[in-house]
Amino acid sequence: MKYIILVGDGMADYPIEEIGGRTPLEVARTPNIDFLVKNGDLGRVKTIPAKMSPGSDVANISILGYDPKEVYTGRGPLEAANLGVELEDDDVAFRCNLVTALGDTLVDYSAGHISSKEAEILIKFLDENLGTNRFKFYPGVSYRHLLLVKRGAEEHFDSLLCRPPHDITGKKIPKNLPRGDSAEALIKLMQDSRKLLENHEVNLVRIDLKENPANMIWLWGQGKRPDMPKFKEKYGVDGGMISAVDLLKGMGKILGLDVINVPGATGYYDTDYEGKANAALKCLEKKDFVFVHVEAPDEAGHNGDLREKITAIERFDQLVAGTILNAFKQRNDFRILVLPDHATPVALKTHVADPVCFALFGAGIAAKGFLKYSEKEAQNSQLYFDSGPALIDYFIRGGR
Repeated sequence: MKYIILVGDGMADYPIEEIGGRTPLEVARTPNIDFLVKNGDLGRVKTIPAKMSPGSDVANISILGYDPKEVYTGRGPLEAANLGVELEDDDVAFRCNLVTALGDTLVDYSAGHISSKEAEILIKFLDENLGTNRFKFYPGVSYRHLLLVKRGAEEHFDSLLCRPPHDITGKKIPKNLPRGDSAEALIKLMQDSRKLLENHEVNLVRIDLKENPANMIWLWGQGKRPDMPKFKEKYGVDGGMISAVDLLKGMGKILGLDVINVPGATGYYDTDYEGKANAALKCLEKKDFVFVHVEAPDEAGHNGDLREKITAIERFDQLVAGTILNAFKQRNDFRILVLPDHATPVALKTHVADPVCFALFGAGIAAKGFLKYSEKEAQNSQLYFDSGPALIDYFIRGGR
């Protein structure tokens, strides 16, 4: 049996007046996911446990079948795993965003979705000037990078209250700086980064091109090394992870999945959707499970860009779900699960913890007569799971 999970990050939403009180999923042309719904099942799942932040880290850990309340320590250490940064027991890893600040306001959580090439120059520059035996910067992808604090847990860096930058876009920086023991050291790094980056050549060029400069770092998502059993030990199947972002790749490495890098996978609107689908099909030639993650709908939600969100959903349907479905449609030895990890409403520009709708199709899944993959249609289904682990148990072990 082949098991395929396709995650359109953040593609769930709320009704939007501009499109007649419908959601992007209702408006988007999604014939392939609709086929799964019409010939399979539709339901809802709560991927975010109560009192936990609705981040992609928590949500995807949940979808992969692990209880975030038991295993989640933070986003930083998951991304560190993909970058090959080994954490000692007392080390603390932070996500380090390159952001755009204007006066005392954070105006862009991604510095205009800066290129990885430009960002690497800036992060290495910061490491040369701010890095010490205690603090070490590592470049990642686009605006997403890493700060390692050696023995940071000894000074409670792991328990600081840090706001995600995508939650405070357009808001005042001083009111949203880290809080708690050792916060002053972290705040100083952020303030010093601004002094260093303001007039860096990379940013002067970006300003000339009327692009947002990466003139500050924002530190958040910290945690210590997690302890999670391997996916194969838990579910008895070996598989692969396909994503453009370090968070999901690191998660895959920790779980013992084969992390597959796809040329042209960017984590943004221009990602190679079809390349991811083809990589998934190649993975399934040798393995029995694949997890495909597409970031683009989430980025559109954070940007408040309705048109791009609808476009990203349609590309996800056509080039990812469609490519894989066409390869498997005549077979009877597979199951496909399609869902967002969480909702990222364009009106809010941030994540929410509401249950999300999923489509389920394949061997042993009887058609229930649903017509469209959408939040509204899913409200008509009696199939509901109160956690991601309950859903994946049903997906792999049940549903017969």
